[in-house]
Amino acid sequence: TSVATAAGRSGNGDAFAMSTRLRELIRSVRACKTAAEERALVAKESAAIRASLKDAESQYSHRNVAKLMYLHMLGYPTHWGQMECVTLIARASFPEKRIGYLGLMVLLDERQEVTMMVTNTIKNDLKHRNHFIAGLALCALGNICTAEMARDVAPEVASLLHSKNSYVRKKAALCSVRIVKKVPDLADEFVHGTSELLSDRHHGVLLCAVTLALELCVLDQVHVTHFRKHVPVLVKILMSLIRAGYSAEHDVGGHADPFLQVKLLRLLAKLGAGDADASDAMSDVLANVASNTDGSKNAGNAILYEAVNAIIGTESVGGLRVLAVNILGRFLGNKDNNIRYVALNTLAKVVAVDTQAVQRHRHTIVECVKDSDVTIRRSALQLVYALVNDSNIKTLAKELLDYLGVADVEFKSDLTRRIAQLITKYAPDRRWHVDTMVELLIKGGSYVAEEEARDFVVLITNSPELQGYAGRALFRAAFESEQHSNRFQLSAVAAWVLGEYGDGVVAQSTRLQGEVNTVIAEADVVKLLESILGDYHAPPAVKQVAITALAKLGTRFKTQTSAVRGAMGKVGTSANVELQQRASEFCGIFDRGPALAVPLLERLPPFVMKSKEALHGVAGRGKHEGTAVPSAPGGGGGGGG
Repeated sequence: TSVATAAGRSGNGDAFAMSTRLRELIRSVRACKTAAEERALVAKESAAIRASLKDAESQYSHRNVAKLMYLHMLGYPTHWGQMECVTLIARASFPEKRIGYLGLMVLLDERQEVTMMVTNTIKNDLKHRNHFIAGLALCALGNICTAEMARDVAPEVASLLHSKNSYVRKKAALCSVRIVKKVPDLADEFVHGTSELLSDRHHGVLLCAVTLALELCVLDQVHVTHFRKHVPVLVKILMSLIRAGYSAEHDVGGHADPFLQVKLLRLLAKLGAGDADASDAMSDVLANVASNTDGSKNAGNAILYEAVNAIIGTESVGGLRVLAVNILGRFLGNKDNNIRYVALNTLAKVVAVDTQAVQRHRHTIVECVKDSDVTIRRSALQLVYALVNDSNIKTLAKELLDYLGVADVEFKSDLTRRIAQLITKYAPDRRWHVDTMVELLIKGGSYVAEEEARDFVVLITNSPELQGYAGRALFRAAFESEQHSNRFQLSAVAAWVLGEYGDGVVAQSTRLQGEVNTVIAEADVVKLLESILGDYHAPPAVKQVAITALAKLGTRFKTQTSAVRGAMGKVGTSANVELQQRASEFCGIFDRGPALAVPLLERLPPFVMKSKEALHGVAGRGKHEGTAVPSAPGGGGGGGG
């Protein structure tokens, strides 16, 4: 309605009637009770507009375009009336031009060839003595300018950056942003004008100039070097905004023009990156912003966030970075999840620059892992992974394992994989590595990847002093987890280790100092493997590992040979062909006596690893040679045989 009213001021009573007619159209559409009734009304009005458009001298063209825009907003096709916008733009009066340009921006876009027809008119309007008409042309270019149009009008727009009118300078700067985005080769034409505007006293012009300078800096590093000489001016402007008193025109939430402050901080961050002199020149003002900005309202938080980004992105001194991290720490305690989210993401960038400063907020970050918001949890987890190092691996691994027990299903696979990676990379010793991996197998259940379980097996094969200890730990874990149908990786690893090192598991001589005093008999080991074979929920691949392990123990546990043969006989009636075949073949081996069984089922040699450092948990994950573990522990035949 306001559009129609503005357009209706073109000078006579008929134009006023146009305004009324548009209001009547709006009322009529709103009064329609069904979609069919609305479509009929729109079709009737469209026919009337078409008839009116045939009259080239019609004084109601602006009224028709206003109604076309309304129909366009309702979702009805208006392409048949788009040329009327071109006609209105070419007219002399400001009200008609205003409706024409508005229609051009609403009804058309840069992909339509009609826009090329108005290029000459726009160029003429850019030179118009009426600054409002020049503003209309700049506004239209800023919305629908194509690459071809940009090349045509770039000289005129660049010259308007030097206009005496602040309204035109502001519009020209915004239009220039669009032009340099469309045609980066034209950027050099706007550098000089932008440099002049950075000293402008008008807030609106300055805001647009900083936006244009940012865009130019993104396009070419040469422009960054050029604008660095303006750092003192930008610092002075920012300092004046910090110290400025209350101004009703620019005050937002108790802060002087926070929009301009945010843009200035972004530009300073860009100019200070990689340049020590520029960073030193802006360090005082960054410290002032970080120390004196009130973060109780959203405007203040926006300024603080950009100040933190500027401090992190420039060559700031250590004390300034600590101040920035402390601000982010306060953000983590905010009730607004949006603020906490950006704080976590920003801290993730800071970790690479100053890990120690972020470590001070480790407890708060870990608490965010338990947040009810899924995005907060995901970001906090990523940050925790980045915080882990040799000195805090024990604490953070425990926190992550505790969280694994209550984590959402969609997090568990990635979480178990990350925990296994961190354990392998930062484990202080092999015994802790074994204990923590056993706990991961318990709490991770079926979410532990076969690759992680295989890595654990390789570690055990290369740690002779821990083989008995690891076997007992896995025995206890598997025995206590018999009622849990999702811990198949634990069952598979336990079966594999017990099959290879069962004699060491039951031997007292392999016990370590401080180990849990668990007495395990040979019969207990055999019964556990039998229970895995009898578990209806266990996958065939796990049972294949268990039966191979049982066969190996048959040659080492002399008192359990008959029990092993009995278990083999039961498996021989299994509906799984692979298990049947294995049971039959193992029984055949035992029938031929120890001379064949003992060498055939002997202990496998340690699996070869590509990196010794990986074995000790010093380097990366430690990938293993593919032939070392053919399909164990998750696949068949993992225990040999």
